Amino acid sequence: MADSVILVEDGKITEVGSVDTLEVPDGYRVVSTEGMDVLPGLWESHAHLMLVGHADYVHWQSEYGDRYASEIMPAAAVQLLLAGVTSARDLGAPLAVSIEIREAIESGEIPGPRLFVSGPFLQHEVEDWQDHYRWAVEGEKDARAKVNQLADAGVDMIKLVDQDKMTLAEGRAIVDAAHARGLKVVGHSHRPDEIRRGLEIGVDNFEHTGLTTAPEYPEDVMRMLVERTATGRVAGGPLFWTPTVEGLYSYTELVENPEMLDKPCWKRGLAADTVADIQESIKHPGKLGYMQLHPLRAPTLKRKITQLREAGVVFLVGTDSGVPMNFHCDSTWREMDGMVDIFGLAPMEVIRAATYWPAVMMGVADEVGTVEAGKAADIIAVKGDVLKHINLLGNVDLVMKAGTVYKQDGQPIEARL
Repeated sequence: MADSVILVEDGKITEVGSVDTLEVPDGYRVVSTEGMDVLPGLWESHAHLMLVGHADYVHWQSEYGDRYASEIMPAAAVQLLLAGVTSARDLGAPLAVSIEIREAIESGEIPGPRLFVSGPFLQHEVEDWQDHYRWAVEGEKDARAKVNQLADAGVDMIKLVDQDKMTLAEGRAIVDAAHARGLKVVGHSHRPDEIRRGLEIGVDNFEHTGLTTAPEYPEDVMRMLVERTATGRVAGGPLFWTPTVEGLYSYTELVENPEMLDKPCWKRGLAADTVADIQESIKHPGKLGYMQLHPLRAPTLKRKITQLREAGVVFLVGTDSGVPMNFHCDSTWREMDGMVDIFGLAPMEVIRAATYWPAVMMGVADEVGTVEAGKAADIIAVKGDVLKHINLLGNVDLVMKAGTVYKQDGQPIEARL
């Protein structure tokens, strides 16, 4: 809509029109977006707020676990918000601190996006250093008990990984128990069997693209996906998929251009010693062993994304933000840019994958996800035409969440952060 006018009161949008049809009442403060595209606030559908880019997971868990609530997760939340992310799914963190941070944001104690949390992963086996944010499942009874424990604590969804290594009964117990509590199940898709089992047990949303360097998904997996998407209404809705591919490209870019690590946005809210430790961990990114397959995986992604589109899945924009060198402040827009420029998706399709569809997936489309009367005033604006240049989202000029402006004219409003 050209020359739009959006009226906001008490954190909600009350009317939407144009300068020709909607007069601004007396007493309203005008926030100008002249020359800008106005969009709903973005969603980051796969974040890890307990991580902020450090390359050594074991070291990070042991040294920084006691800083999650006081430093790490609040910093991650602010970084996301200033990037235009007004809603985020936190897919994997210790249970108590996940709920604590979500509630602190909801109460206004700390700034950040609306947070939807899974708490700990559920999986077949867990190493000792992981057990605070990953829970092992041992049998069907235990599977149901752990889902109910998470649901009782107030999580917003269930995160499932390595479902192909569980028994069929365990996997079904997790999904059935989650659905009985009104919770969607998000599952990994790293291996063909993980996808097969996820489809068999009724996972609602797959994460990642997986299959390492394999050139494409197997034919039988594609047949199963088509069958699932064709029966979406019967199966409980669309099959959602969050590719999380941005890190595969940004890693290579960082190795070639390490000066990108000098950007200040990823350091916001972090203590000096935390920043120094992260910098030391990624001092030689080209030598990180588990990253060596990234340059080989990246060329396979366009074919896999095309297969998923043809199968009829609904994409969500998510990035695994927080994992090594994948910073919260800079990942969501990069994922969107890649989906357009590398994979050929239409800009509006990608914008909907970062606004409307995640709200549908999480069951809150009546509250957020579009700019319309009655919904939360979660609004961003950027100078220029994002349908022609989606990378403009890398420099968001205005960020409003629930009617409060946190960034204007491209600058954070420090008094509100």
